[in-house]
Amino acid sequence: MANLEKNAISIQNLSLSLGNKQILNNLSVEIKSNQVTALLGPNGAGKSSLLKCLSRELSVPKNTQLKYFEHSITDWPKNLLPQHLAVLAQQSSLTFAFTVQEVIELGLLPLNLSTKQAKKVVRENMVKVGVENLADRLYPTLSGGEKQRVHLARVLTQLNQSKDKTILMLDEPTSALDLAHQHNTLKLAKQLAYEGAAVIIVLHDLNLAAQYADRVLVLADGEIKADGTPWNALTSNMIEKVYGQKTLIEKHPISDYPVIHAA
Repeated sequence: MANLEKNAISIQNLSLSLGNKQILNNLSVEIKSNQVTALLGPNGAGKSSLLKCLSRELSVPKNTQLKYFEHSITDWPKNLLPQHLAVLAQQSSLTFAFTVQEVIELGLLPLNLSTKQAKKVVRENMVKVGVENLADRLYPTLSGGEKQRVHLARVLTQLNQSKDKTILMLDEPTSALDLAHQHNTLKLAKQLAYEGAAVIIVLHDLNLAAQYADRVLVLADGEIKADGTPWNALTSNMIEKVYGQKTLIEKHPISDYPVIHAA
């Protein structure tokens, strides 16, 4: 495991309104390397909005400070940052008749690799997410889950030269996946964090977060309601307050993480 206990992302004094609705209210968050951080919360809590601010998909207010690896966003060359920060969005608007391999090869654009190296990287990431048998299929013909896995391979490819400064943001990466691929995706995320990456995942499934996250941030009403390990953050009291659902929580019979049951 890489020993990189450092701030990968820091954002201070973030408030965000969309229309007349206050989405985020004066949040300050630090995201560390070597961790999977899960963003949880009910619908409309601001999870995806926070992720979009952290990735700069949404512009942040002038009084908000955003840093990657202790350097202000303005200090990062635009051509360098994509090697270190990759985002898997909830949905893709890609409609061109690219093959699966060609879509994944889009992740090569920020990189400096020989043709031989590029082919090897793309192949390795297709195998990691289990789409190597789809390489020649046209992307628009895929199912939603297959498309999600193809884009995961693309962002993994994009981060191939990130070295010790790696940020991966995943917005509901398991939403269209079957059980096996859900766990494979989160195992890949966990492995990246083990190797030193800062991984941020928006999830709806509390049990998946409990199993794979090192840290849980629970958002509601534009504020952070809980922040800690799964055991510390995912309490029955907190879940009832935030989600309005009574729960029973017990230890997994084999591993040390909480299992949450609706009561």
